[in-house]
Amino acid sequence: MIEVKPLENFYPAEIYHQDYLDKNPNGYCHINPALFDMARKANVPQTKAYQKPDAATLRKKLSAEQYAVTQKNATEPAFHNEYWNEHRPGIYVDITTGEPLFVSSDKFDSGCGWPSFSKPIRKNLINEKLDTTHGMVRTEVRSKTGDAHLGHVFTDGPKEKGGLRYCINSAALRFIPKDKMQEEGYGDYLSLVK
Repeated sequence: MIEVKPLENFYPAEIYHQDYLDKNPNGYCHINPALFDMARKANVPQTKAYQKPDAATLRKKLSAEQYAVTQKNATEPAFHNEYWNEHRPGIYVDITTGEPLFVSSDKFDSGCGWPSFSKPIRKNLINEKLDTTHGMVRTEVRSKTGDAHLGHVFTDGPKEKGGLRYCINSAALRFIPKDKMQEEGYGDYLSLVK
């Protein structure tokens, strides 16, 4: 019999250890890299095939603001958007495809007026692009499958969570509360929501 108890004395790893395998694809020198691939797949739900709808379908499906944000790189007003002050547990999905992108467990209050996350569910769900519009140099974040403009990523996030702040437009997301995730087809992600 194995006794299961809550974890005690947990210390987060140093920042240089975060995303170690992404930075070192060949793994540790004494461990077979194939074992890391197996470990990567073990705890992350396998996503179904998500597809970006055509432009006509998106125009019908999305509100004017959602379309402007996701397809025209617009930004909604700070503090006047749907999820900046959302605190319920759940999952945030791409409004264009339904693909899961962020979980409430990684959401934090940054004070900026938009939903802020320390990381996406998986790094390969998003693309990052250099954005030099509006006289600034920033890193734009887009959903990989839907190619939807989500927002930007900054390096002023909580140090204990890796130091990143994914500042995301609510209009690019749809929130599914934890108690609705199973019925809406996102039950495989329940283990990620604390």
